[in-house]
Amino acid sequence: MKTRLFQKRSIIPAPVDEVFAWHERPGALERLSPPWDTPRVIRHTGGIRPGTEVTLKMKAGPIPYTWQARHEDYQPNRFFSDIQIRGPFAVWRHSHRFSPEADASTVYEDTIEYALPFPGRWFGFTDRIIQQKLNHIFRYRHATLAADLADHLKTPNPSPMTILVSGGSGLMGASLIPYLTTGGHRVIRLVRRQPRPGHNEIFWDPAAGRLDGEQLDGIDAVIHLSGENIGEGRWTAEKKQRIVDSRTKTTALLANTIAALPHPPRVFACASAIGYYGNRGDAVMTEADSPGDDFISYVCRQWEEATAPAQNSGIRTVFLRIGIVLTPAGAALKKLLVPFHMGLGGKIGDGNQYMSWISMDDAVSAIRHCLVTPGLEGPVNIVSPQPAPNREFAATLGKVLSRPDRFPVPAAAIKLAFGQMGCETVLSGVRVTPARLLDTGFCFRHPDLETALRHLIGKP
Repeated sequence: MKTRLFQKRSIIPAPVDEVFAWHERPGALERLSPPWDTPRVIRHTGGIRPGTEVTLKMKAGPIPYTWQARHEDYQPNRFFSDIQIRGPFAVWRHSHRFSPEADASTVYEDTIEYALPFPGRWFGFTDRIIQQKLNHIFRYRHATLAADLADHLKTPNPSPMTILVSGGSGLMGASLIPYLTTGGHRVIRLVRRQPRPGHNEIFWDPAAGRLDGEQLDGIDAVIHLSGENIGEGRWTAEKKQRIVDSRTKTTALLANTIAALPHPPRVFACASAIGYYGNRGDAVMTEADSPGDDFISYVCRQWEEATAPAQNSGIRTVFLRIGIVLTPAGAALKKLLVPFHMGLGGKIGDGNQYMSWISMDDAVSAIRHCLVTPGLEGPVNIVSPQPAPNREFAATLGKVLSRPDRFPVPAAAIKLAFGQMGCETVLSGVRVTPARLLDTGFCFRHPDLETALRHLIGKP
């Protein structure tokens, strides 16, 4: 049986023990999975030591399959390996090797030996296509590894934190939690079901005002991401009330609970949104600007005001005014990819409305920056430094995908389909700058739109 070889080698600017330890921590698999092809973890016995296993649900094109791998060889700070024991390949052996360099950096090398189940094509894939896909995946993996480690190591003498997270099952929480745990932090999730033993979960019921403060004592930080999806469905009166209540009631419950703790957390980072500023055309907004006068602005004001008990008790409180978070795993970018892949993409409305975007990796990195930066409190705009008009966004996405952007969506169609929600989320715009992130030394991985899209979609 003929086997093929794939190799990817990079210099990671971090000591070898840090690079190896990153791979051993919870969340490494999730952080290394590209967002355009994210597998679903069915079972994971944990770690990378010999005998541990992981089972994934994946797809080859439209065809789903199960992948099961077992770790075999292991030498701390030098190498570990895994093999496929169930999956699409006849042979799959993946070796990870780590070599220390004199300048406290690490040579990191992935080597994969594989064989197709039979000669020729497999589900339409040739060896050339498989090599191309592996190259895209491992370019993403190595870039993410290097950037994550740079984030975690830039803080002088970092101490691991215990961080409470609400909304951990949402799109941002699913990226944030692995990012934090691979950085050595312990994350505890707030859940509205029976907590699973051994999974660092605490039950809460915001509707009933139930949250046991005794379980929170000693937590270092709180990140609050919970809230009804604002961009799904028409805004009926009932939907609007759920949007408000899902933010204000959960925030008030958390703020009151942590304010009363004998040992309160040092920082409370509460999600908000750039919708705070309303529809402001091409005027540049900073954190010092006043709120708008539409429904989303009202929601954000109420949301931020609900943190008052925490602020009044002396807890450093940050309002995370989050922009359009880009990831092909969900939200705006996932919705836009469908028509663009079909060759039917284009601007929305007149295309002049500004999109204040940020890549998912920069968003989670910015949240961590807010946690570890003393004195950073109040509103912080979580956006890239280069917002783009919708027409420019569409043109750049078309360029990255090698697809046309000549099919505009009329504003009337958006208004008819979505009503007020479409007017305030899709047709309105705000040009926001991340003034406080930049002032406090935050470095963006993807400051420009094309770089961000190519990384997120896997297009070199």
